[in-house]
Amino acid sequence: ELKVGMRPRLPMLPATMTTREDRPISATFESVHTLEGEGFAVTRPFPTVRLDHFGPFLLLDEMGPAENAPGQAKGAPDHPHRGFETVTYVLDGEIEHKDSQGNRGLIQPGDVQWMTAGSGIVHSEMPSDLIMNAGGRVHGFQLWVNLPARAKMHRPRYQGLRSSDMPVVDLPGGQVVVIAGHTLGVDGTADTFLPITYMHLKVLPEERIQLEIEPSHLAFVYPFRGSGWAGSGREPVGHGTLVVFDRGGGTISLEAGSSGLEALVGMAEPLPDPVVRYGPFVMNTRAEIIQAFEDYQAGRLGQIEAEIA
Repeated sequence: ELKVGMRPRLPMLPATMTTREDRPISATFESVHTLEGEGFAVTRPFPTVRLDHFGPFLLLDEMGPAENAPGQAKGAPDHPHRGFETVTYVLDGEIEHKDSQGNRGLIQPGDVQWMTAGSGIVHSEMPSDLIMNAGGRVHGFQLWVNLPARAKMHRPRYQGLRSSDMPVVDLPGGQVVVIAGHTLGVDGTADTFLPITYMHLKVLPEERIQLEIEPSHLAFVYPFRGSGWAGSGREPVGHGTLVVFDRGGGTISLEAGSSGLEALVGMAEPLPDPVVRYGPFVMNTRAEIIQAFEDYQAGRLGQIEAEIA
């Protein structure tokens, strides 16, 4: 089941919302498996040796799903970022956020943390005390969204988006949770620097959903539950396979098999700025990367203050 909590619900839209033809898939990419932070497992469709980034989308990690015994869960202790945004979406479990700007937040099932690193921030994302003490299932995603050159050094900011604030659109073939952007007649909750759309799509068994997309926008689909087909050619897709649609007219479509299908969907215009990345920093030039390391080592990105008991 889609675990989204109590959210604003909108009237069911008609089954046929458009007469435009589906876009074909331009490419598919298989994920790799790696470890992050203190050693928790992630499934990563990009960046890999085949795909460094896609438009303004720099990284996508699926964390878990993992069943943790008490004391077993791992997180990402204090680390820096500059030049982009991190978007953390939790389906199961709880993650506690702290940063050098003094922000604190508990990300619970269905919640999103949209953190703009901008000019630089140090943050941590750790299992909550509940998960650490009692154990439990943890499943979520982190997406990195690039910032345009004009906003690379923007003041850091934090958006803690609650499940109950995000619109849910019911369709005859499924359901869409709109996190950011304008789609299906509604606006996502997140405030973004670029015109991007980010959503959680659920397609019911043996149903098909078409999504409108601006002709100038790229799109990716990352299925994480179930299997089915995508695009005008009905190419098979399943967990761990990133589906990429290039620019052009039409819609993008997903059709579910007998077990249904859930996926993350991202849409955006291409970002023509040069991308120079190294570890936790993503800038436009090598000199800016060197400066980011120097600023971090000199303490200019701040530090997370210890909480007073």
